[in-house]
Amino acid sequence: MPTVQGTARRAAHHDPNVLRWLGAYTTSAMGDNVYYIALSWAAVQSGTPAQAGIVTAASAVPRALLMLGGGVVADRYGPRRVVLGSSTVRCALVLAAALLLLVTTPGLWALGTVAVLFGVVDAVFLPAAGALPARIADRSQLARVQGMRGLATRLANVLGGPLGGLGIALGGTAGAFGLATLLIGGSLPLLLTVRVGRVPADDRPERRAVLAELRDGLRHIRRDPVLRPLVLTIALGDLGFVGPMNLGLTLLARERGWGTAGLGWVLAGFGIGAGAVSLLLTVRGRVPRAGLVMAPATVAGGVALGALAQVPSVAAAAGVAAAVGVLAGLGGALGSALLQAQAGPAYVGRVTSAATLVSFGVAPLTFPVVGWAAELYGIGTVFAAGAAVCALAGAITLGSAPLRRAELPG
Repeated sequence: MPTVQGTARRAAHHDPNVLRWLGAYTTSAMGDNVYYIALSWAAVQSGTPAQAGIVTAASAVPRALLMLGGGVVADRYGPRRVVLGSSTVRCALVLAAALLLLVTTPGLWALGTVAVLFGVVDAVFLPAAGALPARIADRSQLARVQGMRGLATRLANVLGGPLGGLGIALGGTAGAFGLATLLIGGSLPLLLTVRVGRVPADDRPERRAVLAELRDGLRHIRRDPVLRPLVLTIALGDLGFVGPMNLGLTLLARERGWGTAGLGWVLAGFGIGAGAVSLLLTVRGRVPRAGLVMAPATVAGGVALGALAQVPSVAAAAGVAAAVGVLAGLGGALGSALLQAQAGPAYVGRVTSAATLVSFGVAPLTFPVVGWAAELYGIGTVFAAGAAVCALAGAITLGSAPLRRAELPG
């Protein structure tokens, strides 16, 4: 597999270029968290809970419809350029929402429009952001970079909630949107200093019609013996995991009477587990037999996910959630690193968009199905179904010899 020329050959956590990218990624991710809190709060103030749910889920529709095209854009123009441009537009959209709230009380239609437009831009931003690590670090550092990215995500999730609440407390919803604007915009100066490796001339994508480039990317996935099962494994893992660990966990806490405090402890357990494995990958840098390790981690993570709905107490649930975080974090990080190592510089945007389509576009749209299934069959059945889908993802890895034998670059 060809490599990108010009990337630094040093440990990623000691590379100033990678650290600048990490700072930009963390700042932007915190801004995203604050933005979604502000949007949810504004929607709740303007309508019923059901209407607020529609507004907050509105971003997922354009993401699902346009994300594959966003991968084409990332490959055609380069992930750094696309991240810079789309981050600028995202910043402008959030700023417009803040100004709108300052001068008037917007209705649900205005908030829904902001959410939809944010989702359209996300369809371009997310594939490029996912593809960027492969262009700033040597291929031997991809697992370490994914560990660093996981730590940044955990930090953004931990800090984003309190920052969003602080913004609302001090400046109302407009203040929270303003804070999100500062955080998303604050990532731009750091991104401008990030250097990307040059793609060898033989590996640069041929400029054709967008649909032709999209079909070429899908053919690349279908023909590659590692990418084909890997993209399916990642998609199934996200499909089984996202619904139960988001809406499903809230419903579980309500049914058991754990309250918001109990829910917080369970989420904290998951965050600690996922953060621990991200730290391990950051320090270790590489896991031998990555494909073989990913398979049992995914299956065991599914089993732990199903067990989460069976434990009786908050303490036990927090412990099981920590195990889910470790196993799902390990499987997810190894899958992402293998994906970027195998995709090739000319296709990394399109491959990333296909792999993350379910997580960012399709899975959020299943939340109504999760709620409906919980009412009809019980919350335990929802978690069991999610566990079965995750276990199927691991079984596909075990059943594919090329993926099972896949190694990360040394």
